[in-house]
Amino acid sequence: MKESKTCQEIWVFAEQRVGVLHDAGLELLGKARELAKRYNSRVSAILLGKEVEGLTGILMTHGADRVILVDSIHLGNYRLMPYVSVLEKACRQHDPDILLFAASSMGMELAPRLAARLNTGLSAHCIDLQLDEDGKLLQMVPGWGGGVVATIKCPEHRPQMATVMPGIMRKIEGYDRSGEILKLEIGEILDTSGPRVLKVHREEPCGMPLEQAEVVVAGGWGIGSSEGWQLLEELSVVLCGAVGATRPAVDEGWAREDQMIGQSGKIVRPCLYIGVGISGMMHHVVGMDASNHIVTINTDPKAGIFEVSDVIIVGDYKAIIPALIEEIKKKQA
Repeated sequence: MKESKTCQEIWVFAEQRVGVLHDAGLELLGKARELAKRYNSRVSAILLGKEVEGLTGILMTHGADRVILVDSIHLGNYRLMPYVSVLEKACRQHDPDILLFAASSMGMELAPRLAARLNTGLSAHCIDLQLDEDGKLLQMVPGWGGGVVATIKCPEHRPQMATVMPGIMRKIEGYDRSGEILKLEIGEILDTSGPRVLKVHREEPCGMPLEQAEVVVAGGWGIGSSEGWQLLEELSVVLCGAVGATRPAVDEGWAREDQMIGQSGKIVRPCLYIGVGISGMMHHVVGMDASNHIVTINTDPKAGIFEVSDVIIVGDYKAIIPALIEEIKKKQA
């Protein structure tokens, strides 16, 4: 792929499922728009699927100057090999300088396979993106157990590729520019090998989605037992909120995988975040530090989570939460 001193083309993979765009792709368009201002670069969304041309307008109002559209009956259901072969062809034809994916299940499967085919680098689970004075992409990734943020760049190979945590960037809406639609033909390059989709089964999420909750009650390793976890669930009910978790709580089976907050989970921005028994490792903090109000409970007065908290409570949650629930119920009555 080409080498360039300044950024000219920023691409965002616009992930969609059954004709519905994933919010993470729209968030990345907002970040790409921000990066493009420095060098007056063009932002393109690349959209794959079946009968998805109607989504191009949404992508333009969220920041795309151009939508690269590959619309085919063969792309109706997501499959790795067909998708990656189309993306490889598009990149080789049009040489983007930067290509961004959401760190979703689809993005995390597609991006490394594509990077290997294009012989370029890939930074995974980025929490921020910037450009240096030469227009090269700076990719910020938590590292070394979450204790530091490493800055990575790919100085020689193109495209510079990164996956970015869903929910960590901000969408823009009402972007006022009439965009271009560039339609690409698949031709004979489509790789149809690999598993085939025989049936699609979708389950509705249980309870309120974490990303939509105005109140999030999250628990960590310090909860200590499934019985203690029930207190968190009761508190979330009286606050009309949702329950989140750290990785250890999920590993213990107290919470589901889709309740995990952090670098390998979800990003939340509620009005009120209540963290209970959470140490404060960066892998979790990057998923909740944009909350409007952060209240944390821990027996350790030196817990790292207190550094990002607005209100800290040092004590045993088993005594604090029942009293808190009782007071809330009195107010509600």
